[in-house]
Amino acid sequence: MKKKNQINIVLMSPEIPQNTGAVGRMCVCLDARLILIRPLGFLLDQKNLKRAGLDYWKFLDKTIYDQWSDFLKIEQPQQLFFASTKGEKPYYNFQFKSNIYVIFGNESRGFPAEFYDIYKKQLYIIPMPGKHARSHNLANAVSIIAYEAFRQITWS
Repeated sequence: MKKKNQINIVLMSPEIPQNTGAVGRMCVCLDARLILIRPLGFLLDQKNLKRAGLDYWKFLDKTIYDQWSDFLKIEQPQQLFFASTKGEKPYYNFQFKSNIYVIFGNESRGFPAEFYDIYKKQLYIIPMPGKHARSHNLANAVSIIAYEAFRQITWS
């Protein structure tokens, strides 16, 4: 169920339960929804997932879809933001609005290949001036962008 000022965090085929648990905990802190798109690289009752999410997991507003097309059909998102190392615009140049869907690829492959063409104009990057960095940890990247979305929606 969508709420006013809602931030929807979407993880495409996440692989590492600790990352998803940490993202779930952050979603509870922000009163954001977590949407998972299968396949998942772990079971939802896995010990590491619950350990990372602590006792927050029972308060998490989460939805799971079998595939991207199911997500699009049911959610009918009006505003999509894709976080990607292949983006060219920094995330802080995006104007976040209520009911935003902030989408992240999985830890090892990112998004499905066709997404980079289909959603090219909606790809944003977290600047990384470090010359040896390929990407941020998924949970850290979600936190960076989710809190910027929260700041813009709540305090702007």
